[in-house]
Amino acid sequence: MNHLFWGIIASTLAGLATGLGAIPVLFSSLHALSHRLKDELLGFAAGVMLAATAFSLLVPAIEQGGTWVTVAGVLSGAALLDLLDRIVPHEHFEKGKEGPASKLRKIWLFVLAITLHNFPEGLAVGVSFGSKNIADGITVAVAIGLQNIPEGLAVAVSLLGAGYSREKSFLYALLTGLVEPLGGILGVGLVSIMHAFLPFGLAFAAGAMLFVIGDEIIPETHHGPSARYSTYALLVGFVVMMGLDTVFG
Repeated sequence: MNHLFWGIIASTLAGLATGLGAIPVLFSSLHALSHRLKDELLGFAAGVMLAATAFSLLVPAIEQGGTWVTVAGVLSGAALLDLLDRIVPHEHFEKGKEGPASKLRKIWLFVLAITLHNFPEGLAVGVSFGSKNIADGITVAVAIGLQNIPEGLAVAVSLLGAGYSREKSFLYALLTGLVEPLGGILGVGLVSIMHAFLPFGLAFAAGAMLFVIGDEIIPETHHGPSARYSTYALLVGFVVMMGLDTVFG
């Protein structure tokens, strides 16, 4: 049960890192981020996610379950996120509304969009701890927490720029990260009950994260004149996480 406890704690802390990133909107004169800086922050987050997906999820999945189990898991995870993206109403700041029509307020559509983004991250942390290898779980949790910090700042400042108060911008940014413990509980619980599910579960979480990166984060950060800077920020995030994985993995 030790790994179950730490899986829940780690996914919670990783989710709370979104609120950590949003703290500057409460205590500074910050009113907005330049379009370029916001894209760079999210590009860095995408790079961290890519490295964590590759080295902490896909490599162990292939080693433990083989190529075809990994392929099936990746495609299944991506398919689930694609389905949720189609049936859950949500809205992005840049891409606009997606999913079916809804009467929900714009802020809740935005929160739902980030929730769809964050759930597979919590799932990845939970599945990693479900392997009972605490070191691997910590590596993934650190990766998710690290990329949540710039993401939380970008979300909070975007809400501030949309007219929300500093307090509400912070709280809504924090709220978007609190879905990660739910994903963590699901991931660590399933793998703990069915240990043979572990390779597929690692690949499933990887596929879900790859879908988010490819369908949402990269298009959101590569649609304007700052696209090249976003690409370099992604590369920096990737090599930073690659280094951390080498040290702690």
